[in-house]
Amino acid sequence: MKKPAYKRILLKLSGEALLGEQKFGVDPEACLKIASSVKELVQLGVQIGIVIGGGNIFRGIKAADAGMERIPADQIGMVATIINGLSLQQAFERIGCKCRVLSALTCEKIVESYTWEAALKYLDQGCVVIFVGGTGNPYFTTDSAAALRALEIRAEVLMKATKVDGIYNKDPIKYPDAVKYDRLTYSEVLAHQLEVMDAAAIALCRENGIPIRVFSDRSLKSAVYNEPVGTLVEETKHR
Repeated sequence: MKKPAYKRILLKLSGEALLGEQKFGVDPEACLKIASSVKELVQLGVQIGIVIGGGNIFRGIKAADAGMERIPADQIGMVATIINGLSLQQAFERIGCKCRVLSALTCEKIVESYTWEAALKYLDQGCVVIFVGGTGNPYFTTDSAAALRALEIRAEVLMKATKVDGIYNKDPIKYPDAVKYDRLTYSEVLAHQLEVMDAAAIALCRENGIPIRVFSDRSLKSAVYNEPVGTLVEETKHR
């Protein structure tokens, strides 16, 4: 029987993944669908950490562009990720999958504070660990949080699930002639300013040799088996 290619992964999900058919907020059924896909991988022996965004509720950068001070705007966005993390945790609980939420923001009555020791302990116990609160600091995106947590939990790969099936030279939703890349180097992503993750996250992964796979949220299992789905970003694209 074919085995997963990875023992431990960091999965980055956008807040929009929790929307379902809604235009705002959290759809419990969308959460349940994600939880069921992840549970299937846990049952195969894969340890999974998840970083969740908050864009389905609040986007700090847009609020800042509209005149709000950047620091409180980003802090509101971090709180939005806590809401999403707790919502997703409830979906895991519904299907009998052990799950813990760890927050970079101190919010003791609601969620456990993040430490890397606690994260590693829960992963080794077979729990899915959801990381919320971003990095705990303004001016950093949840992509940067994903790269940081991937390093801290010693993940073998950072996987980013998106609405499209990989990285393109331009937005494939707007431009039908957009070209998809199967493989890229970190330097190519930065040089061509491909807007798949922020530059800080890409640079952190490059410096520490963590491959990034960007793929459609419908292809999670294939990505964990290292099948040729989406786009793989690593030090060299030639093998």
